[in-house]
Amino acid sequence: MRDCDLLIENGTVMTDCRTLRAGMDVAVKDGRILAVTPHGGEEWKAGKVISGKDLAVMPGLMDSHMHTGQQLLKGLVLDAKPIIWTRVMLPFESTLTPEKMRLSASLAALEMIRSGTTGFVESGGYFMDEAAAVYRESGLRGRLSWSTMDEEEAIRLSDRLYGDWDGQGNLKVYYSLRALNSCSDRLVSLAAEHAGERGAVLQAHMNEYPGEVEGIVRREGVRPYVYLERMGVLSDRFLGAHSLLLSEEERELIGERGVRLCHCPFSNCGKALPDTPALLGRGIVPGFGSDGAAHAGLSLWGEMRIFRSVMNICYGVPAANPAVMPAETLFQMMYEGGAAALDEAGRCGRIQPGFHADLITVDLK
Repeated sequence: MRDCDLLIENGTVMTDCRTLRAGMDVAVKDGRILAVTPHGGEEWKAGKVISGKDLAVMPGLMDSHMHTGQQLLKGLVLDAKPIIWTRVMLPFESTLTPEKMRLSASLAALEMIRSGTTGFVESGGYFMDEAAAVYRESGLRGRLSWSTMDEEEAIRLSDRLYGDWDGQGNLKVYYSLRALNSCSDRLVSLAAEHAGERGAVLQAHMNEYPGEVEGIVRREGVRPYVYLERMGVLSDRFLGAHSLLLSEEERELIGERGVRLCHCPFSNCGKALPDTPALLGRGIVPGFGSDGAAHAGLSLWGEMRIFRSVMNICYGVPAANPAVMPAETLFQMMYEGGAAALDEAGRCGRIQPGFHADLITVDLK
């Protein structure tokens, strides 16, 4: 008889993005998956037992790009003109207080847990100490950043956030560039330097709006990813959120440098359409993000559903290929792309021994 902390008995287990196995037991110990075995195949002494009957046991969903500080802005940007982050988001965020950020993080944590999200990347906000305290208590696997749009002060605050919160509970701290149009060369260099010194991921909003891309081209003479390559920033420790309007040269750079990407389908629908089939064909697997509650809430089920529909009408229908974005590919993006975004590749997104036991169950009835 083997010991475990938690045993989920006789469930239908999604071991990876393509495999469902009925009648399986999942044993968990010290926060990691200990074993996945046919029901009754081993005897267990468990601290807690959950019946998996009529349940799908799945890896938790991973939100690769969200905004804690926009939780109280829910649904209020749908008819706003681009570029909404300068017209709506930043003016709203300027009204935040520590208490509002604590409330926003509490609401965000509840909404994520309710919709099956177990990990997330916060793309950069204010009063992050208040958010971090909430997220540590929640148990969610969070990645936090300070909003970075000036130079020394933003880097100082990011360094402090890293020192205070990286490794606390399930939290890690990333460095961020909010938007390249608002970042000087010096800020880009400082953020990359300080992230590199700490082995932290650097993230940025990338190629989201035509006006944003055109602004960088006017300022630098090259497109955004080419600019970051010239600055020596691109690597497999860089996460590019959105990444919708990509040139062939930029796609090549992303593949060569191992850059991590994510799409935010509902939010992106008002801006541009990514050529995700072309990215997947290169072995580049983006994750999914909600882009925060200001758009439509934090449900990643909704994001996957919208994304499949958009990909089908834009790429599947013209090619008479209704399976251009099948469920297996959606879950590959959710789990493989999501694990990369959370800096947990090989540790999240599968139900197999050694992986984090970030698990959810779905009622099959």
